Amino acid sequence: MSFDGIVTRAVTDDLKQTIVSGRIAKIHQPFPTDLMLTVRANGKNHSLFFSVNPSFARFHLTNIKFDNPQEPPMFCMVLRKHLEGSILESIEQDGLERIVTFSFKGRNELGDVSYKKLILELMGRHSNILFVDKENDLILDSIKHISPAQSQHRTVLPGQFYKEPPHMDKLNPLKMDEDLLLKNLDFNKGKMDQQMRDTFSGLSPQVIKEILFQAKFSNRETLPPSFLKVLEPVQSGDYYPFMITGSAKDAFSVIPLNHLEGERQHFDSVHEMLDRYYVDKAERDRVKQRAHDLERFLRNEYSKNKKKIGKLENTLKDADKAKKQQKYGELLTAHMHLASPGQKELTVVDYYDPDQNEITIPLNQQKSISENAQQFFKKYHKLKNSVAFVKKQIADAEREMDYFDTLIQQVEIATTRDLADIREELENGGYLKKKADKNKKKKKKPSKPTVERYVSSEGVDLYVGKNNKQNEYLTNRLARQDDTWLHTKDIPGSHVIIRDQDFSEQTLLEAANLSAYFSKSRMSGQVPVDYTLVRYVKKPNGAKPGFVTYDNQTTVFVNPDPNIIRQLELNAKK
Repeated sequence: MSFDGIVTRAVTDDLKQTIVSGRIAKIHQPFPTDLMLTVRANGKNHSLFFSVNPSFARFHLTNIKFDNPQEPPMFCMVLRKHLEGSILESIEQDGLERIVTFSFKGRNELGDVSYKKLILELMGRHSNILFVDKENDLILDSIKHISPAQSQHRTVLPGQFYKEPPHMDKLNPLKMDEDLLLKNLDFNKGKMDQQMRDTFSGLSPQVIKEILFQAKFSNRETLPPSFLKVLEPVQSGDYYPFMITGSAKDAFSVIPLNHLEGERQHFDSVHEMLDRYYVDKAERDRVKQRAHDLERFLRNEYSKNKKKIGKLENTLKDADKAKKQQKYGELLTAHMHLASPGQKELTVVDYYDPDQNEITIPLNQQKSISENAQQFFKKYHKLKNSVAFVKKQIADAEREMDYFDTLIQQVEIATTRDLADIREELENGGYLKKKADKNKKKKKKPSKPTVERYVSSEGVDLYVGKNNKQNEYLTNRLARQDDTWLHTKDIPGSHVIIRDQDFSEQTLLEAANLSAYFSKSRMSGQVPVDYTLVRYVKKPNGAKPGFVTYDNQTTVFVNPDPNIIRQLELNAKK
């Protein structure tokens, strides 16, 4: 389900009870399309998150922590100047439109009272956040600037007057009764889903499907009661936030949707539900945007080595012909007296053949018989000597393929913070050119990698390395010799450490679930995971980053479960 007008209303209603009259304490802009306001209200700090990401536009309270850029963007600096210390006076939504206005009261540089508005427009790829002076409706800044060349309807630039987005003249479904519905819907026309989308604001396709599902038949008797029944929780504010998983596509809603099938998970608040739904999807979208060139490079290098192995294997097949060249040379030497200059071929008895069959030897007419024999011996020695070299090249290419396969898997599970480690590793390995740092006057000490911490159901610390830099730090420096080390068997994945010597089988299986989930087989079932003590894990000399060998291992099989991972993550935050 999309972030429609109904979800917008549920979030708005809850925020009115939670943070209105609160004071703006901090403002951050962790990503170009995202904004975070820390609101101090009712003796507690609340993190209010806004996103105008084209695919995941939304707003809600969040418990997720984001890394902020060293230098804040201009929009963030403007908001800090005008809003830090201000009071959030009101939050208003117009009907079920996805436009929400946050009104603030503060003081300017002269100490005079000033009123400002933060207008959130959730409109897909046209989503925006505008900061407006409430007294004269002038735009002070916006998270996205829109020039006259980009839009003929309105310009969104500092100094311009704020103009509302074009209205579709749709009706507010919350103001409908059965008589009004009958007046605004044409039952003879058919296509009731399309009619409702065109007539009413804020209704997503999923809500319309639920109305039609409840009505069973789209007629004048059944549709109006179903319409009002489905929207009744919105009228009363009695929301029911839940997620549906296990079907073709995950969905979320704040009102019951009986037509959808799948496993349902209820949440205590709409904010918790949205955090759970978007946390991985939005992060993966950001990583995908930032890692596009990196992933393309890794896949190209993987393909290059795969093609190289194919060519080398063909060369190896040619090397198998070495004995044939040797036989031609020896037979030609033994039967040289039978040959005449200028012959194209010579047929002789093959004394290597138990049946003594004849064999025809091709000859170069431009060379003597002796030179032909020497040519065969030269080819024989060349092919023979190439076998060992080609086999070594194949082994090297296979190691490179395994290395790049591991890095591709790490990019797939990486956070935006992890990507810097992977780039640095490729730069240090000579695969990518190092970017010159103009501000770098002296060498900085390498930063300590940040590994992810989880906590098992019995309170044992579990650590996960999500790239080679983290894996090496985790296994070779952080872990103790008697800690337990886990890794998927013969599958690219993360190193996992159980930071304790006394733990139950439940903790072991939870750690194995982490290992399987953060591996190439996260979507598979019955994933084999090896575990052993850290003392039995070694890194061979000259091995690639993150590569280790181990022994004395035992193997368990687990089914990766994101709900288990989520619970282990929540345990660590307690």
